[in-house]
Amino acid sequence: MLGLAKRVGARFLITSTSEVYGDPLQHPQVETYWGNVNPIGVRSCYDEGKRTAETLTMDYHRGLKVEVRIARIFNTYGPRMCIDDGRVVSNFVAQALRKEPLTVYGDGKQTRSFQYVSDLVEGLMRLMEGEHVGPFNLGNPGEFTMLELAQVVQETIDPNAKIEFRPNTEDDPHKRKPDISKAKKLLGWEPTVSLRKGLPHMVSDFRHRIFGDEKGVQGSNRPSA
Repeated sequence: MLGLAKRVGARFLITSTSEVYGDPLQHPQVETYWGNVNPIGVRSCYDEGKRTAETLTMDYHRGLKVEVRIARIFNTYGPRMCIDDGRVVSNFVAQALRKEPLTVYGDGKQTRSFQYVSDLVEGLMRLMEGEHVGPFNLGNPGEFTMLELAQVVQETIDPNAKIEFRPNTEDDPHKRKPDISKAKKLLGWEPTVSLRKGLPHMVSDFRHRIFGDEKGVQGSNRPSA
């Protein structure tokens, strides 16, 4: 793709990830932080793959003058996600709708930040239309433990949903929260949709696709702030 961008003179966007920070020793994470990644761990193929992608992108930019933009995307959720993709929000929503226990790994105190998809799309558009290479953190600074996320899902879908604890996965980051000061300053961007505002739209979409409930689908998938 970088070679194609070079040949046709295209602007190239690499959608990187907050996983480049690994299990961070700095909190919240800023773009200048180099990360704390296990290069041979069970998660390293993803973490290091994205870090390598950023490296190649910057090499093409510096050495071959390809115009590039780098976004580091934090956890994102919304309608039309794969129901069984294994991501935590998808898991919790699908499990609650199916009357299954919500599976929390470890003690549930690890944190993540969740942005609604329309906020991410707006950030990517501003990045591509602007003049700054990046990298830019694109995420919602609202920070939730996994237990707090499970409780929001319970409030939204089923207050009686059970929580089931399982052993934690290897190299699971303990904390994740973006510092978006750079995006605010240079892109004029920050998320506007809170988790409690955005989650019901995802729930309606999942309910429709799981049960075929037409009443569960709302007219717009972009909630008001």
